[in-house]
Amino acid sequence: MSVFNDLLAFQRQTEALSSVAERLGWDQETVMPRGAVEQRAEEMAAMESVIHDRRTDPRLGEWLAAAEPQDEVGARIVDLIARDFSRASRVPARLASELAKTTSLAQGIWAEARANETPEDFLPTLDHVIMLKREEAAALADGGDPYDALLEEYEPDTTAAQIAQVFDIMRPRLVGLRDDVLGADFQPQPLTGHFPQKTQLRLARICATAFGYDWTRGRMDVAVHPFSSGRWQDSRITTRVVEPEPFNCLYSTIHEVGHSSYELGIDSDYAFTPLGRGVSMGVHESQSRLYENQMGRGRAFTGWLFNRMSDAFDGLNIADPEAFYGTVNRVTPGYIRTESDEVQYNLHIMMRFDLERDLITGRLDTDDLVEAWNARFLKDFGVAVDRPSNGVLQDVHWAVGLFGYFPTYALGNVYAGCLNAAMRAAVPDLDDALAEGDAAPGAEWLRENVHRHGSLIPARRLIEDATGGPIGPEPLLSYLEEKFARIYHL
Repeated sequence: MSVFNDLLAFQRQTEALSSVAERLGWDQETVMPRGAVEQRAEEMAAMESVIHDRRTDPRLGEWLAAAEPQDEVGARIVDLIARDFSRASRVPARLASELAKTTSLAQGIWAEARANETPEDFLPTLDHVIMLKREEAAALADGGDPYDALLEEYEPDTTAAQIAQVFDIMRPRLVGLRDDVLGADFQPQPLTGHFPQKTQLRLARICATAFGYDWTRGRMDVAVHPFSSGRWQDSRITTRVVEPEPFNCLYSTIHEVGHSSYELGIDSDYAFTPLGRGVSMGVHESQSRLYENQMGRGRAFTGWLFNRMSDAFDGLNIADPEAFYGTVNRVTPGYIRTESDEVQYNLHIMMRFDLERDLITGRLDTDDLVEAWNARFLKDFGVAVDRPSNGVLQDVHWAVGLFGYFPTYALGNVYAGCLNAAMRAAVPDLDDALAEGDAAPGAEWLRENVHRHGSLIPARRLIEDATGGPIGPEPLLSYLEEKFARIYHL
């Protein structure tokens, strides 16, 4: 056991340093002074250099070869460290450091270009990021598919071909449902009015509490692009406020609470080990989407939210809880992925999946990205992009190098569809609790069946164990078709 213990002790420090680096990223997106961008880029590069050195330390190879774990937990820890060691060893230290520095700088450049509606100010930097990611992908792929090599970071043991196959099943039914909904005689009324930021943020805290967010181990801040950050005893959330559109803030908050609750719900014995994090981004997204949609946008919870919002804003232009349920779930031809309704959300992901694969393989040049984005959006959504912040500049992911990340959003929705069906069968009184603003019964079922395991169980087996059946898009598609047929009187 001495070799295994040496391995654990070394990994504990690596995990702690990675957590510090993640906190630097949180700070940059929330409270860091705008003038500190270049300094932070240097700091991030220095941290990545140290962490990369540890992940490729020759002693790791010796310990991994000699370690003799005594149980399933120890064996899984060794497997995960070995996987990270193998991946990190293929990436030159120079490249890892340059990627950290470039993407830190790119984040600020993207934010400025987005605010100024000037993609030309961002595209040269994006091109540099893509060149570095192509180099990284080639190093990791070792002759295989470069996009699959990047996808492996976020959804292990999954290929782009497998995801494309799932998308081919989903796309026609989603497009058909959207056409039926948008062509329906009945259309829910939109929410209108002025909703001050201070009140929105107060309500967002109330919603986060309703979904069980642990404020003793977290906090909420405002960011350009909502995200969560951290794990173990410190997992923070952010939200975004648009004063005419309070659902943006409230549901972004609930979404990020889903992410954070996953991290905070992992068995505390796994802290500072590879088990002490979400097993894949697809599973992570399944939690945030379940919180946001199947629970948060359901009739029971929106009834409770109607009363809270009516009180907070001295009345709404919506007559009653049933009408409000339709308003929350309105299907509209909007531009923004994070604000998209459930029917169209995955269509946004499918578009990005195709575009980023082409960027990584070189079939699409960065100079042609804006035109390609706008043409594809018009084809898929029937709406012409009106400004870059509603188009190619809306997401931060490519700026920070997250190529291979986008498809996990849709895969997370598929997982969420399977989990929701199992959760409803296991917790038949869930809606009674949600109607009282209490998501605890659902959150507890998810904690027991998903959260506590961390990365102990591989992603697909984790979902199969939790649901007792195979994974596929049918539960999600059936849920969407039934829900929106009722809302739109189809």
